[in-house]
Amino acid sequence: MPPTTNYSKYLGDLEPLATMRKNVERIRARTAGWTKERFERAYAPGKWTARQILLHLAQTEMALGTRARMALATPNYAAQRFDQDAWVNRETRMTGPEALEALAAMSRMNRALFEGLSQADREIAMAHPEYGSITVDWIIHLLPGHQIHHLAQLETIAAAPAAMPSRGPGSRGEASA
Repeated sequence: MPPTTNYSKYLGDLEPLATMRKNVERIRARTAGWTKERFERAYAPGKWTARQILLHLAQTEMALGTRARMALATPNYAAQRFDQDAWVNRETRMTGPEALEALAAMSRMNRALFEGLSQADREIAMAHPEYGSITVDWIIHLLPGHQIHHLAQLETIAAAPAAMPSRGPGSRGEASA
């Protein structure tokens, strides 16, 4: 039975590694040809822009991929929390297309690692300050559901006829990793 994450409802019964690959392809196809202005549109007033969503997805791939690597290499590893809003707000120079390329590269790197893991590797646990004991397999199942969650926001931006205001300073995101 796959682990339950806060994004399990998005992943459902889909195979996580194949879904990760398909999600990045879907995101790339959805944002193909977007202008700078489109990347700076938000999916709702006060929410992240498309550029910020892509940046957040890349950062989450980086953070959770690092957590998995640390757990695989460090006995009794304890993951640290990260403030997704502080991370996104800190990186203002990366463009939407650059954030997409970072996401694609980090996702490829994580999939390559995850595809080579044994079941015993996937069952390696780590401590998390919010979720308690989680496993590498939990991360493998969280990432594609997280991507699907944010892909829906990108779909909303793609369908919107007019620009929506970007997130204001101090606003909070919807979920943390």
